Amino acid sequence: MSKKIRKILSAVLVLTMMICVFAGCSGNKTPNEPSSGAGTSEEGSNSVSGKVYKVGICQGAQHPALDAATQGFKDALTEKLGSNVQFDEQNASGEITNCTTIVSKFVSDNVDLIMANATDALSAASNATADIPIVATSITDFATALQIKDWNGKTGTNVTGTADLAPLEEQAAMIKELFPDAKKVGILYCSAEPNSKYQSDIVEAELKKLGYECEIFTFVDTNDVTAVTQNAVDKSDVIYIPTDNKAASNTEAINNIAEPAGVPIVAGEEGICKGCGIATLSISYYGIGHRAGEMAYEILVNGKNPGDMEIEYTTDLTKKYYADRAAALNIEIPTDYEAIAE
Repeated sequence: MSKKIRKILSAVLVLTMMICVFAGCSGNKTPNEPSSGAGTSEEGSNSVSGKVYKVGICQGAQHPALDAATQGFKDALTEKLGSNVQFDEQNASGEITNCTTIVSKFVSDNVDLIMANATDALSAASNATADIPIVATSITDFATALQIKDWNGKTGTNVTGTADLAPLEEQAAMIKELFPDAKKVGILYCSAEPNSKYQSDIVEAELKKLGYECEIFTFVDTNDVTAVTQNAVDKSDVIYIPTDNKAASNTEAINNIAEPAGVPIVAGEEGICKGCGIATLSISYYGIGHRAGEMAYEILVNGKNPGDMEIEYTTDLTKKYYADRAAALNIEIPTDYEAIAE
């Protein structure tokens, strides 16, 4: 082989090697095939972090307010994490035992976070795990729900979240504004809900300061709500119902007694008001759910400790009324109240 030919072959070999390097010839991948593990998650996501978060949602009951809170929570996390969050959404249908079953499965599935929507869901979740972070919403009073005596605004445990409590003294003042000539106020709620008793105690004290006589009427479940409501209607000029999941599920039965009797009801939240009430000091359940979702993001992604996070309360309050029922009972509503949408 001549010297000239050897030089030509050497040049061809060098050129071939350079082409292989730039074209990615080492190995059998095509140029567009991703390298193993780079930029992918355990579930195949192409996010930067590669982490897909599993979030279990336990909603205590089917109700428009709780539905809105769940939606707000999901929207907040989806806005921040996109496809890198997966929800296992379950509804307990108002049964405490269902809450326990649901959260127990979340624990066995080793979810990254549990969202507890309503008090029964929170109680079940906090009893089921002290390790998995819990973000709760639609909770009237966290201290009552978690049986914390020395309350400082933080749970000190694996729990944080958002409350659905509108200022109770303002709710009492609303009754005075709408019914200044009334004498007796009946307070109606389910005895199985400790948060309802908490609200009742405070509202009762505030109403007595305003000069009203008060009587408490409690029902156990759906079976006795009609009889107890009838007793309350017979003995009251006005009825107050706090935020109460069992009452929310029985507004039709309550209204069928109260409205024909001409006894108005002021409710602790908009869903109950729409079902059987005249007026309410309304909060946005979507809003508190959305904020709970943002808190969940801080825990999941930024590593915040739930026990160190303050329980948050909404400041977005609106006086609302149910127009058809107010008209039927000939009740004049002040102009600064907003009609509840049909």
